Amino acid sequence: MSGYAYAVAGALLLLGGLGIARSRDLVHSVVCLSVAQSGTFVLLLAVGYQQGAPAPVFGSTTSPNDQVVDPLVQALALTDIVVSGTVTALLLALAIQIGKQHGTVDPDELSALEG
Repeated sequence: MSGYAYAVAGALLLLGGLGIARSRDLVHSVVCLSVAQSGTFVLLLAVGYQQGAPAPVFGSTTSPNDQVVDPLVQALALTDIVVSGTVTALLLALAIQIGKQHGTVDPDELSALEG
């Protein structure tokens, strides 16, 4: 199970990076970046997964178990999701503004703006 999750995470990162490199549209690049970022979600899930480990919540009726799921990985995954949504929204807003200003979102046609 764990090896499969690492393979899926690597494939998503690779496909997202390849899509960014071959993109002919800024919106397509943002979508490919989102695919690559979802690979990081899967990678964090694979790192934090433990077979049969309970949640790290201890009450008065339960005794602490030697093996619990690491809460730090869960916090990192939630932070990764929030950052991913924020970056995606910011880049899409930027692509909309570029489209309004220049009439195109093709990066090759925008290369005249370098300077």
